[in-house]
Amino acid sequence: MSHSTRRWLLRVVVIAYLGALVGLPVVFLFGKALGHGLSAFVTQVTQPSAVAALKLSAEVALIAVPLNTLVGIGAALLLARRSFVGNRALTTAFDVPVAVSPIIIGIALVLAYSRIGWFGGWLSANGIRILFSPAGIVLATMAVSLPYVLRSVLPVLVEVGREQEQAARTLGAGGLRIFWQVTLPAIRWGVLYGVTLTIARTLGEFGAVLVVSGNISGRTQTLPIYIYDSWDQSYNTLGAFAGALVLATISIVALVILSALRSRERRLHVDFT
Repeated sequence: MSHSTRRWLLRVVVIAYLGALVGLPVVFLFGKALGHGLSAFVTQVTQPSAVAALKLSAEVALIAVPLNTLVGIGAALLLARRSFVGNRALTTAFDVPVAVSPIIIGIALVLAYSRIGWFGGWLSANGIRILFSPAGIVLATMAVSLPYVLRSVLPVLVEVGREQEQAARTLGAGGLRIFWQVTLPAIRWGVLYGVTLTIARTLGEFGAVLVVSGNISGRTQTLPIYIYDSWDQSYNTLGAFAGALVLATISIVALVILSALRSRERRLHVDFT
């Protein structure tokens, strides 16, 4: 078998594999969500409970994504540019949300913030409610989506090195100016990729949020919880498919935009060189 034949065979196997795992389910989802017509789809996604779930998911994302982006960039700079005791422990801590089930994270939050938990008694005495509220959903979502910006930015920082930053410092630039004019442009695609993954994970998180949210329709239901409730509790399969299509579309659009921006950057780089 020639090299060219093996290469094409490998491509066919990869495409078939991805089609079976991703392509066919997405096509099936579109068919089921739109199978009863566009008007039926619109009716389902404009239900008050669906709108409330989408709104809550968006609000959670608007809080969790920027905070995790700042923490991820800061931690990546710390790990790439500093050597300190506890470096390995910090790296491991950021990997925990990937290594353990989101349900375990949810249960850990319950143990920490319930009335019988470590902080729950003090919070309750001061009128602060974490569990079964949007605040608990934000905490759970931030916990499970924490590693993505760090893991996208850290390899880029290691690869670009410190030479340009040191040169800028030698010329008299301060730390903040170096970050904005030297470091951030060098890691921007890592940041954008990490933010995209964080958005997708934030909007799609189910396990940890289900544990801490209480699943109260119109109040603590994010879109994935609404989909679950429509499918398993309300037996509204069309509503579940419609909600899932909205969620999938948002994630696909985010990835397409990122891919388009990267393609444009490559073309500009080629034209410049």
